[in-house]
Amino acid sequence: MSLSVGIVGLPNVGKSTLFNALTRSKQANVQNYPFCTIDPNVGVVEVPDERLVKIGEITKTEKIIPTVIEFVDIAGLVAGASKGEGLGNQFLARIREVNAIVFVLRAFSDQNIINVQNKIDPKAEAEILTSELVLADLVTLQKKIENLESAAKNSTDKEAKKRLAICQELFQILNSAKSGKPSAFGEDDEKFVKELNLLSLKPKIYVLNVDEKNSKINTVVDPAVPQIEISAKLEAELADLPENEAKEYLRYSGKEMSGLDNLIKICYQLLSLITFFTFNEKETRAWTAKQGTKAPEAAGIIHTDFIKGFIKADVVDWHDFVNLGGWSHAKESGKMRLEGKDYIVRDGDVIYFNVKP
Repeated sequence: MSLSVGIVGLPNVGKSTLFNALTRSKQANVQNYPFCTIDPNVGVVEVPDERLVKIGEITKTEKIIPTVIEFVDIAGLVAGASKGEGLGNQFLARIREVNAIVFVLRAFSDQNIINVQNKIDPKAEAEILTSELVLADLVTLQKKIENLESAAKNSTDKEAKKRLAICQELFQILNSAKSGKPSAFGEDDEKFVKELNLLSLKPKIYVLNVDEKNSKINTVVDPAVPQIEISAKLEAELADLPENEAKEYLRYSGKEMSGLDNLIKICYQLLSLITFFTFNEKETRAWTAKQGTKAPEAAGIIHTDFIKGFIKADVVDWHDFVNLGGWSHAKESGKMRLEGKDYIVRDGDVIYFNVKP
């Protein structure tokens, strides 16, 4: 399954620096003035996973293919963006399709970088960004309501009336500055709400861009939202180093992973995602699935034809696969399991799917 994350923030808070570090590129324009990012930047990032490396050492296949995550960086938003202020509102459509949104908030004190807020206040920045996303959603809902009102005039169109009621309820909730959505929606209704791609209802993460020498601050923007502190400047410097030197620096600093790796990990947790692994003669590969995915649907992530053709799955936990030295030894030791259509795939499973040709 594809995974994408949007990056939003006020101008000059370090969004593009963070994006460039994530993608190990100079793709996003980084200048000391507002709106230097004119066009949205899209970058695909490999998801770091030591398990895949260890599995690959056992399989010794030609290729090791990690799963990936797509990041979308848009122009800085400002208060009034939904009414035409600044440039960011032109590109909000680009992040309507993402799975989650990262709010980059300024928490560094460099006086040489223009601060459009003229103060360091992550909470205030988060409120501005949230407000602009809500206002953009209200415009979307208003247009949808107008279209559904026309369809609902036909007394036989019960579906249009039902969807109209949902949109009106969501409009009232967002317009009254409440967060979230009612829990009373049924499964079909939830599907419709998801199709609306409302920005303010997407899972979000707060990234506080801190000073390079001060990676810890005491500000908690919202206890209900995952928050991490990252020095975008430091991460950009790490991204310029060879991988072995970057790892050595992290070890020297007493860190298990970089801030960017931690961000990707939190994205997975926030979206309730897991990783399973497969291999054949040519490649060892990681795949992303939602928690609760059953074996046939997991096989369908590899190829849609595998869903109907699914027979069974041979499954080994990655620890056992590595510690026992591979598939045959895991089978001999009884660690390999035969699982059927109702098996729920677990994070870290190494799987061979048996399917009809």
